[in-house]
Amino acid sequence: MTRIAIRQYSPEHASSLAAAGLHPTLARILAARGVARTAELATDLPELVPPAAMKGIGHAATYLADAIAAGKRLLIVADYDCDGATACAVGVRGLRMLGARVEYIVPNRFEYGYGLTPEIVALAAKQQPDVIVTVDNGIASVDGVAAANALGIDVVVTDHHLPGAELPEAAVIVNPNQPGCEFPSKNLAGVGVMFYVLLALRAELRNRGVYTQATQPPLQTLLDLVALGTVADVVKLDTNNRILVAQGLRRMRAGRMQPGVAALFRAAGREASRANTFDLGFGLGPRLNAAGRLADMSLGIECLLTDDANRAWEIAQELDSMNRERRDIEAGMQQEALQILEQPLAGPDPSARFTVSVFNDTWHQGVIGIVASRLKDKFHRPTITFAPGDEATIKGSGRSIPGFHLRDALDLVSKRHPGMLVKFGGHAMAAGLTVRAERFAEFQEAFESIGKEWLTDDQLARVIETDGDIEDQCFSPEFVTLLEQQVWGQGFPAPTFCGEFDVLRQSVLKGKHLKLQLGRGSQRFDAIWFNHADSLGASAQVAYRLDNNTFNGVTRVQLVIEHAQ
Repeated sequence: MTRIAIRQYSPEHASSLAAAGLHPTLARILAARGVARTAELATDLPELVPPAAMKGIGHAATYLADAIAAGKRLLIVADYDCDGATACAVGVRGLRMLGARVEYIVPNRFEYGYGLTPEIVALAAKQQPDVIVTVDNGIASVDGVAAANALGIDVVVTDHHLPGAELPEAAVIVNPNQPGCEFPSKNLAGVGVMFYVLLALRAELRNRGVYTQATQPPLQTLLDLVALGTVADVVKLDTNNRILVAQGLRRMRAGRMQPGVAALFRAAGREASRANTFDLGFGLGPRLNAAGRLADMSLGIECLLTDDANRAWEIAQELDSMNRERRDIEAGMQQEALQILEQPLAGPDPSARFTVSVFNDTWHQGVIGIVASRLKDKFHRPTITFAPGDEATIKGSGRSIPGFHLRDALDLVSKRHPGMLVKFGGHAMAAGLTVRAERFAEFQEAFESIGKEWLTDDQLARVIETDGDIEDQCFSPEFVTLLEQQVWGQGFPAPTFCGEFDVLRQSVLKGKHLKLQLGRGSQRFDAIWFNHADSLGASAQVAYRLDNNTFNGVTRVQLVIEHAQ
């Protein structure tokens, strides 16, 4: 069941924001997201939380400054998703700007799995680094760091994932989520943590007289990469992250971005001059991620590191082709998953269960996370999809719903059923795991039992949160542009409105999208409901987003429907 709800907001805060000069409807929208003062909307770099507040960052700065001075060889070990790729590119570009000798490797997810494993350390050792720097991984790499230490290679961990019970014996750890860290913005992505390390390192080099304020390298040129990784990793856009993303979007709109980012905009058919978080999350991010899902993320990282615009465009076209292949694989897997779930042997209908766990021995490891996300959206249940792993194991990727902390649930499964999980890790809303293949059915029931304990009927009901109805004058390109100037994303959702409309015309595009003309009073609106082909009645309660649609030089407002009943 799906219901449309209206977000609550503080009238006092809305009035205060409007009095400060904001459009009254925008003021109400922002108040519903907890904004009380216009200062919270600041997007200038000086408003960032200072690096010194992060545990270990001062140590990282002095350690890396010493390493640079000594001419030591640094090797970045990256993760194979968009956050890992952008963090790697920021690390390589930034450290080179600051005088470091640095190279990188990125594990192939199918050969080595996630993180700084002993196997990756052995691979890294062939390059004879003095120091390994992890980006977007490492906080759980106890064995990998031990293997590096045994070879005389120091490890600097930069990560944002939640730590396990034991921390690795690294030379330095920088992670806002490590025990004892009082950094107030716990939602930095891996690329954000790496950018902060560079800021601290540059400050240390200034203190040593290597640079002055006038001669220091311009690290702000990396903010397009920081914005892309932050949005694509779907971390909460708190005030600090919104500053980083806003700065990156500003550079993109002005045309001041890496050649690879510009090429990805072109490949995605998006206009960088109007760049927004939707472009990053649904246009650029998936194309970059496709390399890590189907092949090797080193291709994506090369796209972000090259300064040759022609080479960047060649790679972006390859990534676009990979992304189309990924979509085809995903569609087939999703259909197979639905068929499995419909079989009597699969147990009750997913809507009668609290969780969904599904496995197919032909599925692609690199795509199971997306399929889990699609099934989670369809059934509104914590969902884990599994593909074959190595040595009698299966690998799973999970996505969750609000109120169900996925990593904590897996931790409880591992405690109740020792030996069932080979390893696991992740966040509240997304996690990865490896399960012994013969224990899959046992895992299904163990996961389901936690769902029964933790989830209520209210949590299992899908709720479309909206900002209510809006005045007729808000259906204008100018108001939509006003909305587009804000930074929306995870934890700071883009405005969705709701209202009653007459359904004047409707037709199906490409067999799967419902195109409509809606009416209210004397007004007429074009609307589209993507991936929904069932027709509506004569009138409907509609939850929708506003979008500017430009055709033949004329811009009109279009309603993008999220749900209708």
